[in-house]
Amino acid sequence: MGKKRPEKCISVEEAKELQDTWCCTRTPEIDKCIGFEDTREFWWSVEELQEYLKYVKKKSRKQGIDNPGIRIYFGAYPKEKCKMGKGYSTVFLAPTGAPAGSQGKGLDDAPNNYGIRAYNGGGAGNPPMNY
Repeated sequence: MGKKRPEKCISVEEAKELQDTWCCTRTPEIDKCIGFEDTREFWWSVEELQEYLKYVKKKSRKQGIDNPGIRIYFGAYPKEKCKMGKGYSTVFLAPTGAPAGSQGKGLDDAPNNYGIRAYNGGGAGNPPMNY
């Protein structure tokens, strides 16, 4: 038998509720403000994510960080750098963590680790795909 399900997994219903709430309370105003339907979902392969997490773990160990984390940030491409010339939204992954004995414990309040590169370049739905 495989590993048990991680504690923070949510049901399909909970995920749909989160997506629906976002779409009803945020996307109309965002789209109205920027003048087009923005993306709101992003995709990476499991292999890509595992490769990045392995990179973060290895670099963190070399820095004396025992419990690194990943913080996910919203971002937007400048129009001139956007492949479609609009300035679509994106998300990027930012490593976190502090060496043992210093500020933060690798939890929610861990500082960003600017010594390790952030990760971007996932695919995005155009138009966005609902959950």
